[in-house]
Amino acid sequence: MFKIVRREEMSQGTVILNEIEAPLIARKARPGQFVILKANENGERIPLTMAETDAAKGTITIIYMVVGKSTALFKDLKVGEGFQDVIGPLGKATHLQRVGKVVCVGGGTGVAVLHPITRGLKEIGNDVTCIIGSRNKGLLILEDHMRAASHDLRICTDDGSYGHHGFVTDVLKDVLKAGDVKLVVAIGPVPMMKAVSNITKDYNVETMVSLNPIMVDGTGMCGGCRVTVGGQTKFACVDGPEFDGHKVDYDELMMRLRAYQAEERKCHEAYCTIRDAR
Repeated sequence: MFKIVRREEMSQGTVILNEIEAPLIARKARPGQFVILKANENGERIPLTMAETDAAKGTITIIYMVVGKSTALFKDLKVGEGFQDVIGPLGKATHLQRVGKVVCVGGGTGVAVLHPITRGLKEIGNDVTCIIGSRNKGLLILEDHMRAASHDLRICTDDGSYGHHGFVTDVLKDVLKAGDVKLVVAIGPVPMMKAVSNITKDYNVETMVSLNPIMVDGTGMCGGCRVTVGGQTKFACVDGPEFDGHKVDYDELMMRLRAYQAEERKCHEAYCTIRDAR
């Protein structure tokens, strides 16, 4: 068992943080890599990119939104309980290099994935501007962490309840217009990453995105996580999860992510009904 040593409810209880004992993974993990977790013997395998690792403590931290049965089952786990399986680190680590001015853009729980990458880019000497957004102030996560990980933090909310009233792309345009941006890293909902990539393409700025397709084994054998990048089929689990944002077929990715939504909703409702009746 991989024991949960810390648990927090964020974003009005819809987003959960778990710090998990996993010393071997914590020792090897690098920014951008992910793990696959399973709550119990009959649970589903869920890939989640690590938001934090602590080799000294032997822990990894994941942050996830409750959207279906499996993540609802994850949420029900308490401190002292644990996951049956945690496998990793998987995927390619982020290629961190000193390039100059970097803009990191995060939305929703993508901010958790963005955090170690942003911190790593700052630590090696880049000038890092970070733009994070959510639908409203209550759904914003890791503000203090992202402020510490960047030189300039800018916040956006769709409803204007905090920071800039509007989307992260609005602020990104202003930063790009100022010039000299060498790299943009965007992680969040697929429509957001698509919009960011379309904007940066006009400015000819290198853009990296982290993709979240459906995934099963995480080792490149099942093909479930296939995505089209530059007209070629790639497997996010072994070729990614990070890719050139200007080459990703976002429409295909969104279509594949919607493939099992109806089934996921039914399973989630059935689980919650049984759990609440106990």
